[in-house]
Amino acid sequence: MAGTGKNEGLSLWYRFWWQVSYFIYHVFGPAQLDQTRNPHHKLRTKRAAKVAAARAARLEREASQGA
Repeated sequence: MAGTGKNEGLSLWYRFWWQVSYFIYHVFGPAQLDQTRNPHHKLRTKRAAKVAAARAARLEREASQGA
């Protein structure tokens, strides 16, 4: 099924910029922080939330079209 997976609902530009940001934090970011202050964790959490929202919207659209 097209559009499913870990990149569902993410534009090409967002995925590119996310990779750049992740790399920059990896090279120039803080050494070690707890989960609440870790920039890598924040990036992954925000990305997962965007994917979950896109997936929920797609499922809602498919349910309304099928009914």
